[in-house]
Amino acid sequence: MQYIRFGNTGMKVSRICLGTMTYGKPTDRWPWALNEEQSRPFIKKALDLGINFFDSADMYSYGASEEIVGAALKDFAKRDEVVIATKVFQPMSADPNDRGLSRKHIMHSIDASLKRLQTDFVDLYQIHRWDYDTPIEETMEALHDVVKAGKARYIGASSMYAWQFAKALYTSDQHGWTRFVSMQPHYNLLYREEEREMIPLCIDQKIAVIPWSPLARGLLTGNRTKERNETVRARTDEFGKSLYRSGSDFDIVGRLALIAAQRGQPDAQVALAWMLGKPFITAPIIGASKPGHLDDAVAALSLKLDENEMAQLEELYQPHPVLGHV
Repeated sequence: MQYIRFGNTGMKVSRICLGTMTYGKPTDRWPWALNEEQSRPFIKKALDLGINFFDSADMYSYGASEEIVGAALKDFAKRDEVVIATKVFQPMSADPNDRGLSRKHIMHSIDASLKRLQTDFVDLYQIHRWDYDTPIEETMEALHDVVKAGKARYIGASSMYAWQFAKALYTSDQHGWTRFVSMQPHYNLLYREEEREMIPLCIDQKIAVIPWSPLARGLLTGNRTKERNETVRARTDEFGKSLYRSGSDFDIVGRLALIAAQRGQPDAQVALAWMLGKPFITAPIIGASKPGHLDDAVAALSLKLDENEMAQLEELYQPHPVLGHV
């Protein structure tokens, strides 16, 4: 395993982060979720492979993911040897205050997440999206207080516009509050719009970049095509369906398959090697629901693509509308 400095902090994380949205409780919304018995082996294997970075969110299976992750890490690892990240923002109930980034919701949510995760603190507390109903000053001061209370070591953000992220950083600097140290953007071979503004901002501000959906909801693994799209998640993931549907997406999938075949490597490894070859990437967030997923992710760390292969993978890209911010 390789480890890397987390943005401008002194914390070190594995170059692969295990995303835990897959683990929780099967429901109408998440029929593909793995229960606790099915999930624990993946968390254990991640640790065995040297992965020390685990990303969750309160809304994943409405808290069940955090419960599974917390219990497994308590059983399999020492608390100070793992980096636990979770998120706040999404609705957790019908209560109008049980959502968003108000001080009220943040203060309630951090305590609820810590209880489910069975820990006194999280290493990284992230806002899941931008809250248009709450002043950024209220959000940033509340997050600052969470850090000062010892309930989070660092704070981070996820998909939003670059101007919003810049405003949040400026607001923190203006008041002397804790700054965001990471950005979790939507970024992969099929969606590269973040290269226009968000990633240059992160480079300039020394922000850790930890992309979600690095394999484009499975489209970059080689087992799905435009005609063959039969996984349970592919059929039921309405959000995923909204992200990848253009013809150029499947052209890139085809190009990826060609280069992977020439190399004799799985498509997923080549797609991740492309991402890991970008100097601004800290650690892609990998979901694992089948035995080979973690093996492919770790193997990608030692797979180096040459300039010609990188260019071939990128040349078919067509501009996309902004996707994934809501």
